[in-house]
Amino acid sequence: MSDLAKTAEQRGIKNFLISYTDLFGSLRAKLVPATAINGMMKNGAGFAGFATWLDMTPADPDVLAMPDADSLIQLPWKPEVAWLAADPWMSGRPVEQAPRNTLKRLIAKAGKSMQLKSGVECEFFLIAPDGRSIDDGADRQAKPCYDQSALMRRYEVISEISDAMQQLGWGPYQSDHEDANGQFEMNWGFDDALVTADRHVFFKYMAKAIAEKHGMRATFMPKPFVDLTGNGCHVHVSLWDGDRNLFEDEKGELGVSALGYHFIGGIMHSAEALAAILNPTVNSYKRINASRTASGATWSPSSVTYTGNNRTHMIRIPEPGRFELRLPDGAVNPYALQAAIIAAGLDGIRNQRDPGKRLDINMYTEGHTVGDVKRLPLNLLDAIRALEGSQVLNESLGALVAAFTRLKRQEWDDHARHLSEWERDNTLDC
Repeated sequence: MSDLAKTAEQRGIKNFLISYTDLFGSLRAKLVPATAINGMMKNGAGFAGFATWLDMTPADPDVLAMPDADSLIQLPWKPEVAWLAADPWMSGRPVEQAPRNTLKRLIAKAGKSMQLKSGVECEFFLIAPDGRSIDDGADRQAKPCYDQSALMRRYEVISEISDAMQQLGWGPYQSDHEDANGQFEMNWGFDDALVTADRHVFFKYMAKAIAEKHGMRATFMPKPFVDLTGNGCHVHVSLWDGDRNLFEDEKGELGVSALGYHFIGGIMHSAEALAAILNPTVNSYKRINASRTASGATWSPSSVTYTGNNRTHMIRIPEPGRFELRLPDGAVNPYALQAAIIAAGLDGIRNQRDPGKRLDINMYTEGHTVGDVKRLPLNLLDAIRALEGSQVLNESLGALVAAFTRLKRQEWDDHARHLSEWERDNTLDC
């Protein structure tokens, strides 16, 4: 077992955040003094599971969050604190529905000969603290993507986040102003699925913390502004056996192997059910089923299709040996995201699922001409029902699906009971 107390003394760490991610992607943590960390490494930090989104009751025993020493991240903006990803345990066993536990189980099931590597593209808005508007009043271009001036007006925030990633050894390689006013994207190197998920979780926390430090608010909400492009979380996926990329084949169509196409076929086979996990909020469906935005395009899929280097489809193959899944949004749980991709993709390999012929059309202008493609769910309830009925994901993800769908049905019911201003404006005099 790692002697984290000694590590703390060497690095000047005073406190540790022992942190787990619940089913809704919320970070739950306890702040532990460095003097007590070795005891926590042995016994875990205690939580009341019902107090977080883990689908538990007040009668359940304590959840013990067991820290993973390999995940240690010293906060660049507050180096006296270090973060540790933790795995929830209860009654001597891992909590089956906990997202990080689920991902680790799927990784073990895939084995060393099929190791998922991925990179995520995290989009977020910098908004005013009240959440009602973007923070930069001068950011008003109709097509603001890659706007140099708007990017540099937020240089202090973006560069501090990028410098932090550099310090942590993540290999950041670019940051840009995205397609919506006030929206940004930051990219770092791809890695093993668990490493990417841990970094994805921490990135969201870091972006919010540094934005707050500068008097702003960072939001990954899928569609915070109805007329602007939403926050996606595109994932670039490849499968490896040691140093060999199993998706790469110079003789394959677009440089992708038959195994790679079976993996894509698995994603497409389970796409409607995957939407519940990859687009997990009521608001998510305002992004993937959006009408044209102020910039001219939503950049989001609405159908289950794949293509070459064409951003109007759910899956894009930009170059040999990998594909980009454009379905997930900013609200996705980073661990459930990776686990769901593994589950659906490995099912595609096992059953040699055929993704069919790729489409190279512009789906935004010509999608209506293709009548035999599946459409993505129109709302969260439809997606939940698809997930409940998915044999593939229920068998692979196990307890996570039952717990997640149960809690999400409660969320949908809460939404359905809500009376909106639109309803008042349009039906008060009916």
